[in-house]
Amino acid sequence: MTVEAHKETLGFQTEIKQLLDLMIHSLYSNKEIFLRELISNGSDAADKLRFNALKDDALYEGDAELKIWINVDKDARTISVRDNGFGMSREEVIDNIGTIAKSGTQAFFKSLTGDNAQDTQLIGQFGVGFYSSFIVADKVTLLTRRAGLETSHGVKWESSGDGDFSIETLEREQHGTEVILHLKSDADEFLSDYRLHSIIKKYSDHITLPIIIPKVTTDEEKDETTIEEEVVNTAKALWTLAKSEITDEEYTEFYKQVAHDFEAPLAHLHNKVEGKNEYTTLLFIPARAPFDLWDRTNHRGVKLYVRRIFIMDDNDKLLPPYLRFIRGIIDSNDLPLNISREILQHNKQIDAIREGTVKKILSALENMAKNEPEKYATFWKEFGKVFKEGVVDDHNNKPRIAKLLRFSTTHDDNPAPVITLEDYVGRMKEGQKKIYYITADSFLAAKNSPHLEIFRNKGIEVLLLTDQIDEWVSTQLTEFDGKSLQSITKGDLDLGDLEDEEEKKEAEKATDALKPLLDRVKTALGEKVKDVRITHRLTTSPACLVADEQAMDASLERMLKSAGQTIPGSNPIMEINPQHPIVEALKEEKDETRFQDWAFILFEQALLSEGGQLDDPAAFVKRLNEMFISMGNLSTSPIITLN
Repeated sequence: MTVEAHKETLGFQTEIKQLLDLMIHSLYSNKEIFLRELISNGSDAADKLRFNALKDDALYEGDAELKIWINVDKDARTISVRDNGFGMSREEVIDNIGTIAKSGTQAFFKSLTGDNAQDTQLIGQFGVGFYSSFIVADKVTLLTRRAGLETSHGVKWESSGDGDFSIETLEREQHGTEVILHLKSDADEFLSDYRLHSIIKKYSDHITLPIIIPKVTTDEEKDETTIEEEVVNTAKALWTLAKSEITDEEYTEFYKQVAHDFEAPLAHLHNKVEGKNEYTTLLFIPARAPFDLWDRTNHRGVKLYVRRIFIMDDNDKLLPPYLRFIRGIIDSNDLPLNISREILQHNKQIDAIREGTVKKILSALENMAKNEPEKYATFWKEFGKVFKEGVVDDHNNKPRIAKLLRFSTTHDDNPAPVITLEDYVGRMKEGQKKIYYITADSFLAAKNSPHLEIFRNKGIEVLLLTDQIDEWVSTQLTEFDGKSLQSITKGDLDLGDLEDEEEKKEAEKATDALKPLLDRVKTALGEKVKDVRITHRLTTSPACLVADEQAMDASLERMLKSAGQTIPGSNPIMEINPQHPIVEALKEEKDETRFQDWAFILFEQALLSEGGQLDDPAAFVKRLNEMFISMGNLSTSPIITLN
């Protein structure tokens, strides 16, 4: 039956034109988003038809195989996206083709503040994905018919996205919707089947609806052309399946696709959360760290889906920075999105998903550490330096993170960190009240530091912290299992019950006896040191440098300066070993020039032993030369020279 056309030309309201212009020119960061939006709309229409057909399967009209078709006409320069979903009536097209046309638009504009961030949140309340078509098209035609109508009356809507749109009645046998995009001159890339395939794979591969691009083949001998329906997407959202239905091989292949990795993952986590917030996570821990992992601003590796539609893969709201090595997907049923689906609105649902996901990841790591120590050792080797950031980033989970940390210690001098804080506490000596640690620029520098001498002598274990992040970790992780953490390079050394009364009395006597020497050394060094005092932390070295209790560790100060930071100078405290032969000789030195040289040599060799740099290396060498000459009664020719 022929339908008498009933065509109207309607004008957009001023506010709608403004919003459409804003959306087209400002809110979408890449053109290819249009295809994701139209496919998403088609998937939603199919879901709507399935839902309504539960009560009335006649709505399928004998066509229950729901699909999405994408056709390209290079001659006409058009792309059409068609579905056999629920479709729309004339009234629904006018009212619901996009909520952009609803009465709330004017209220939206009254709410604009001029603050881009805040206004983006307001825009997020309007769903206008259909209008992303105008990013690539200078005219859009929509053909649709609502399922279940007794007549074949359909609707044609058309607009150039400027001042008005037309709507008319037409005859349409097929229920569902077709959107035809008349491409702009700069959108030729989307006439390529390969380009469309790649976009679908990127954004919509796991739509459970088959997405079809007709494939044309020509048999030149028979002069025949055949059109086949090629399904582009897998049409299988792996994460929606039960764990029992998924093989390890399928998990691995899915990981390789989402992570763009050639290796199998170290582990995977597949969880479905039900209740007030419903979402599914399928997350992976890679076996190897990517080259750019250390960049905290690096894009995160977790993709966000909403009802199996890909939304984004760079969202720092879903996982904290210290878990940026995680790959995979999070699929939510009801997260709110902004106008372009590229920025999530911040709300309690997001916080709940983030909190729950972090706890699941920590639980998986705890299980791995307990039951698969070799696998956890691999994880720590690849990602330990990044994971440590959690001590600083994630205050709520700091106790759990602390138990997952691994350290090198003086217990076995193993450069590979394998010792836990629980291991350390379990081995603490009777009467030991603190967990002792040292930070240094390298494992060898930490292992051979003179600060360790008294600890080795008494058999006290010390953590050897040599990663740059350890400087920040040590400022935040100040306690574990009721034991405070104490740097052995800061403040007075307090061994508590491990230091007997006899040792304390001997130290006090030495301090009194050597006070004149301490004053002479301090005067000789001047502003190089804050103070000079007797130490009982050294057994074989003549001197060491320590930071004041409230000052910054020397290694942290050096690291910040090397990074270009302006750091207020803090002079160290020099501690000297009263039993060392050099100190004994220094007490007897009468020549003030030689005394000053010896004092500087003590200071400079202490600085070098902890990885510091000399202000004047040539002066240090000259002093050494003169010392060797005087000690060996040699000629005045230097035995060490600088080129």
